[in-house]
Amino acid sequence: MIIAKAEVVQLRIPFSDPGKGEGLFQGAWTALDFVLLRLETEDGLVGWGEAFSFFCADAVAAMVRHNIVPLLVGRDVSDMHGVLADMRQKLHIVGRYGITMFAISAADIALHDLAAKQSGIGVAELLGGRRRADVPAYASLIRYGEPGLVRDMAGRAAGEGYGMIKLHEIEEAPIRAGREGAGTLALTNDVNCNWSAERTRQLAPMLREIDLLWLEEPVFPPEDFALLATLRAETGLAIASGENACTEHQFAEMIRAGAADYVQPSVTKIGGLAETMATRVRAAAAGVRIAHHAPYFGPGYLATLQVLATAPEDEWFEYLYIDRAADLYPDMPLPQGGRVTIPDGPGLGADPDPAVLERFSV
Repeated sequence: MIIAKAEVVQLRIPFSDPGKGEGLFQGAWTALDFVLLRLETEDGLVGWGEAFSFFCADAVAAMVRHNIVPLLVGRDVSDMHGVLADMRQKLHIVGRYGITMFAISAADIALHDLAAKQSGIGVAELLGGRRRADVPAYASLIRYGEPGLVRDMAGRAAGEGYGMIKLHEIEEAPIRAGREGAGTLALTNDVNCNWSAERTRQLAPMLREIDLLWLEEPVFPPEDFALLATLRAETGLAIASGENACTEHQFAEMIRAGAADYVQPSVTKIGGLAETMATRVRAAAAGVRIAHHAPYFGPGYLATLQVLATAPEDEWFEYLYIDRAADLYPDMPLPQGGRVTIPDGPGLGADPDPAVLERFSV
């Protein structure tokens, strides 16, 4: 099955949120950027992939268009893993991390979508077998910075049936307010590398007091695995890390260093499904838990669900808790009562809505 066409599709879908949208990126975050890769075979079969692109969409789109597309057209989908290995090898001089791997992620997801469709099965079957029809979701809140708003949003999510809530707060008062809003639910907090090691130590007693399930990426740089391992030992807190890591090899370093209780591969960043599944094998062998990073709403969203369908037991699905102007899929599998149904159609289980592609095209 030969790839005849490869096309980059850029979208921007606005979203609303009661916060100011400030603190996580360089400016106000009010829209979701998508960089999609559409592959079409000679016999008309279409596969879709997604590259991480928040606040870097133009650069990622250029990488896909100029470096990924030429390596795909004319290649045989049946040799998917050979195509991906060739791509990683040829592009290593451009980069093994960051935007290069975001772009390779799009190719990997699209190829898996095509390969599964070719066989008339879901991606989960391609990855080893579908073991479950749905998974628990947790509400991943935006950073608000205002204790009252954090309390209200955590309470709202709790009332909708989520079994866990993630904050993105960096000050003590909003974090405590999150625990008040979440009640007895499991609570986590992603610092996005904003604390020093000393600040982490200072806040550790409070975080233990509120029974935080995990503390996510507390310090910069996120790849200082030795420091993360030290903080795990000194604070007694469970550390989660990996949303900014790329390739199974960087996760192998993280695991060997004892840097995390939970590793967090992001399928649109790490290099796609192949690297994600290899990381799962490494984590399982080391007895380290998985908590996939998935704050997106395109093929990466569906690909993460397909991975979770293969898990031997329930694992949490991260759901970015925002209201979007539209969803990419006609029957978007959204959380209901705190669980998400995993699509069971061929490939990723759904294809984008042409009307949404046209309306929000960049």
